[in-house]
Amino acid sequence: MKLGQSVSTALPTTEPLVFFSKTWKALIATIMSVFLAFSASTAVAAEAAVLSKEAHAALQSLYADVPAAKALGERAQAILVFPSITKAGLVVGGQYGEGVLIRGGKTVGYYSTAGASYGLQAGVQKYGYAMMFMTDAAFQAFSKAEGFEVGVGPTVVVVDEGMARNATTATMKEDIYAFVFGQKGLMAGIGIQGTKITKITK
Repeated sequence: MKLGQSVSTALPTTEPLVFFSKTWKALIATIMSVFLAFSASTAVAAEAAVLSKEAHAALQSLYADVPAAKALGERAQAILVFPSITKAGLVVGGQYGEGVLIRGGKTVGYYSTAGASYGLQAGVQKYGYAMMFMTDAAFQAFSKAEGFEVGVGPTVVVVDEGMARNATTATMKEDIYAFVFGQKGLMAGIGIQGTKITKITK
């Protein structure tokens, strides 16, 4: 080699490494997105299953405590059950809960109930209710409505303890009956008039 002659060494290109790195990151991102989507769908399914189980358990508990509810439930076209509704407020309040629609002993849909209330009130209260559709016309009116508001359309009769004690299937001829319940049985003083029921996806 002559003096002054430059020597150059070819450095290995990094392009294959960069390409591999980008491909690997994209693959990881794809796997993660699929995993997260699967996890989310599984969580939603589990949530739906829990809600359905709680609603069916609440209905059976109502049947055990209130014979009139069982007698009507056996004849109902469908039953909407909200196992747990939270009502809270101070002067102005709100309530919200989620439940299921039961037909033929099976869950066929998921719904939410929500409403606002005004007046002297404070604190938090939890309760649930079962709404029984006794006629096909009442059930169809509910099914076709995008949002069913209690008090608008078919008559909804809220059954209290006194009515439940004296009720028979021969005397109860209204379209829809609602039983509002808590941990100690039927609850008085809880109004569902004006609450809106909306179908939700689970």
